[in-house]
Amino acid sequence: MAGLAQQFPKEKIRNIGIIAHIDAGKTTTTERILFYTGRTYKIGNIDEGTTTMDWMEQERARGITICSAATTCEWNGYRFNLIDTPGHVDFTAEVERSLRVLDGGVVVFDGVAGVEAQSETVWRQADRYGVPRICFVNKLDRTGADFFRCVGMIETRLKAHPIVIQLPLGRESSFTGIIDLVEGKAIVYEGKAEAPPEYLDIPENEKAAYQEHRHKMIESLAELDDEMMNAFLEGQEIGIAMIKAALRRAAISGRGIPVLCGSSLKNKGVQPLLDAVIDYLPSPLDKAEAQAVSVKTGDKVACLFNDDAPLVALAFKVVADPFVGRLVYLRVYSGTIVAGSTVLNATRDNKERVGRLLLMHANHHEEIESANAGSIVATMGSKNTFTGDTLCDLSHPVLLEAISFPTPVISVAVEPKSRADRDKMIDGLTKLAEEDPTFKVSFNDETGQTVIAGMGELHLDVLVNRLMSEFKVVANVGAPKVSYKETITSANKVEGRFVRQSGGRGQYGHVMVEFSPNPGKGFEFVDNIRGGTLPREYIKAASEGIKEAMETGGLAGYQVVDVKATIYDGSFHEVDSSDMAFKMAGSLALRNGLHKCDAVILEPMMKVDVVTPEQYMGDIIGDLNARRGRVESIDSAGDTTTIHGLVPLSRTFGYTTDLRSMTQGRATFSLEFFQYQQVPASLAEEIRAEAGKTN
Repeated sequence: MAGLAQQFPKEKIRNIGIIAHIDAGKTTTTERILFYTGRTYKIGNIDEGTTTMDWMEQERARGITICSAATTCEWNGYRFNLIDTPGHVDFTAEVERSLRVLDGGVVVFDGVAGVEAQSETVWRQADRYGVPRICFVNKLDRTGADFFRCVGMIETRLKAHPIVIQLPLGRESSFTGIIDLVEGKAIVYEGKAEAPPEYLDIPENEKAAYQEHRHKMIESLAELDDEMMNAFLEGQEIGIAMIKAALRRAAISGRGIPVLCGSSLKNKGVQPLLDAVIDYLPSPLDKAEAQAVSVKTGDKVACLFNDDAPLVALAFKVVADPFVGRLVYLRVYSGTIVAGSTVLNATRDNKERVGRLLLMHANHHEEIESANAGSIVATMGSKNTFTGDTLCDLSHPVLLEAISFPTPVISVAVEPKSRADRDKMIDGLTKLAEEDPTFKVSFNDETGQTVIAGMGELHLDVLVNRLMSEFKVVANVGAPKVSYKETITSANKVEGRFVRQSGGRGQYGHVMVEFSPNPGKGFEFVDNIRGGTLPREYIKAASEGIKEAMETGGLAGYQVVDVKATIYDGSFHEVDSSDMAFKMAGSLALRNGLHKCDAVILEPMMKVDVVTPEQYMGDIIGDLNARRGRVESIDSAGDTTTIHGLVPLSRTFGYTTDLRSMTQGRATFSLEFFQYQQVPASLAEEIRAEAGKTN
């Protein structure tokens, strides 16, 4: 598409993401956006596997988004850098890193289901990054769709302040268009997708509803916006421009959320949604300048939103593209990045040459010479840049805040069929781990197995599938295993003594450590040595020994977490002591501490939301109880019931099939990691015994 490589004024750029629960219609909405902006000439369809943004083989096979796909398009003289994110909780890292670099978001809701489990998750993620949002209530042509129920759920479940700026025209199968409360027009869609909507006067039978909801909209804005409040109290004429300006201020500040409606599949409401992105979501100029930290001084530095300022960019995604090679996606916060230039990777303290610069369109691309502040682009040839790295000017080294990701909760062993497959597997797993920070690869020396860990069964299933199809690896995959952890429940003082004498110089390390629980705070080391009893370097070595022993595994071989270690005494030998001896002493102290401080095993608990017809509710609750789960709350809407509960991850394997047979395929569920909790004592013994067999 001609003209995409041209520079746009910053106030005419919108970096936005389409975010929502799985099956709310994100990808369908994005496909319509691409069609109406002229980026594609045929509307893609998920059911036919012809979507532009779901381009991966696994996405088309499953009908879901797995990778966040980026594209660039134009609408009414504005450039949209658009990211379509996944809705499935197993791919939450994709949403996390997209929200980190976006200026605004369009949150899509299913008009029938309303606010669903993953809707709440992405909403919290957007809150954390302060991303302004507008809402689009989709699928209003479906039986059971209820626009105002969905708006009510946005208010009660998401604790947001929705401002309705459109009303549906007609209900369910008779849904023909929308009433625009701001412009005071009815927008009616007749005929083919290519046909432009008709802007008509509001029908007589809808005028009362229009007047009522327009008044509510203005009242809501007056509560949130001082300028609107003054105009309202003074009885001024409140025109379209004033309403739009107030809505924009409310949306960008996050105080109010404009709510629109439509049906993307039926091509209704998409053009007004594009107009709303321009009118109410921020340009890069509207966002506060990104804060970085100077590498030299440690002081905070504002990244000036200026093309001539020193370069600061964040790598937020790495993709091993089978056709063009390794791609690194960047958000440029300050300065200009130029193809062929050399920049500093401040995170890894090495120089990196910027290869070709690309404007992405899903898995297609267009080459550009440079990208200025506010841009989202991809670069080829950056071999040593990874997710969360800061690229900056060589003479102005700064670090942006990295992106934090959840830890994996489930693992499987992968064994290649042959030596050739082993080499291909190592290469494939390395590339997949570079792409996905929630995917971890480790090698178990005792069993000789390669173990991969991820966020859920679907996550690992997709990655194994990619390993076999993209990297042509033939491998056996073991049964999924839960990533248990260990911690201590009481405080105690222990001794760690490492002494070896074998002729000549020996090894001597001796520490006294108090271990105590440190719930939710990870590992904390306190140096309480007084009077120089131990040299500094030996204290540090003991700390490293404890930390390494925690990583290696506790009594049952699982990672130890949430421990506070206070070293308060010890002794050393002038000749025989060394860093290695004190490292071993620290490791032995931890081992003794686990025995004396009542070590327990922790298991990942998952939040489960089951949506079911009411008649199956009793069976589902009984089944959850049998899985050691517990029901937290139950919501009912019509004849549909949503059960919210907690269940151990170890008891969720195969739940899809069991739920399907219990409800004749009519119930759906979603799982999301909640927290680690202590395993019941009887089960802990089984887990330890099982761990003893495999170790």
